[in-house]
Amino acid sequence: MERYLTSQVKADLTRKMVFLGGPRQVGKTTLAKSLLKAPGEGYLNWDVAADRERLLKGELPSALLWAFDELHKYRGWRNFLKGLHDGRRAGQKILVTGSARLDFYRFGGDSLQGRYHYLRLHPLSAAELKMRKNEDLHELLERGGFPEPFFARSAVEAKRWSREYRTRLLREDLSSLEHVQDLGTLELLMLRLPELVGSPLSLNALREDLRVSHKTVSRWMDLLERLYAVFRLAPLGGARIRAVLKERKHYHFDWTLVAEPSLRFENLVASHLLKWAHYREDAFGEGMELRYFRDVDGREVDFVLTEDGKPVVMVECKWSDAAVSPALRYLKAKFPRVPAWQVSAVGTKDYITAEGIRVCPALCLLKDLV
Repeated sequence: MERYLTSQVKADLTRKMVFLGGPRQVGKTTLAKSLLKAPGEGYLNWDVAADRERLLKGELPSALLWAFDELHKYRGWRNFLKGLHDGRRAGQKILVTGSARLDFYRFGGDSLQGRYHYLRLHPLSAAELKMRKNEDLHELLERGGFPEPFFARSAVEAKRWSREYRTRLLREDLSSLEHVQDLGTLELLMLRLPELVGSPLSLNALREDLRVSHKTVSRWMDLLERLYAVFRLAPLGGARIRAVLKERKHYHFDWTLVAEPSLRFENLVASHLLKWAHYREDAFGEGMELRYFRDVDGREVDFVLTEDGKPVVMVECKWSDAAVSPALRYLKAKFPRVPAWQVSAVGTKDYITAEGIRVCPALCLLKDLV
């Protein structure tokens, strides 16, 4: 299947280099290879000895599209790409893919400033898979959005993949980013985090549980976020709504790690909304951001999409049919022109309240994202 970023990658390649980042095994290499005129033509992988030798010798393919995979493992990759970009022949296109470390390293210098577009590839979603039935969404909820476990169509294989994926993430990607002495405790953190999805995450409580410093836990969470293992949402601010401005909530790109069904569903919705926000930001330059709302009186709404700091969509998640959340009613009253949704995983009701809140199965919202 053609991924949702394919046309954007093609368009951007006509103007600049394209860096394609995102979680490992999300389909970046597959997308890159799908753009080649012939299988393997113009594709070089730094992890392959023969390809690495060609790169170091400057023996590049004659193809008009160069697709470099894992090139950021080369210490001088930025200057290498700068030279290729500035000296390229007419019509030469350059696509750079890799693990999430590509996103980490691109902040390390400005030698490539203005020479590339950065796009983030996300896991599969209801819209990308053109889902129209709730049963299909439940399969996505069970197997996750990464191509390999989803298309294996086996819950058992999905669980095996998820466990192996988490191990590779810690043992390979994380260890190559930064030396972590206490990897065992970091693994405990990774095991603990899925249980805490959906609630403001207290780093101080984690520090006490793991018996490490606050600085260490904070650094580990930053690394996990850079590696696309988790993503965190800041609360929506503003005195107008007496918001809490402290702890962030977190979710996993692999939502199958979350055992509790309603929280896994909430994580799935969060992933879909973040995918939409990143797509609008990367492809159209919009200042989209995913947040949540919580105020000093304890009212909370799961998600608020903002553009340039202003709310544009509010979403509350419920497992089944339920009365409209009072917190969502409260926030809708504060921002009456902003669309508000209460979506359910297994509910069947579909209606609009007097104040304009749409209550419906989740697929009604998710199918129209990206």
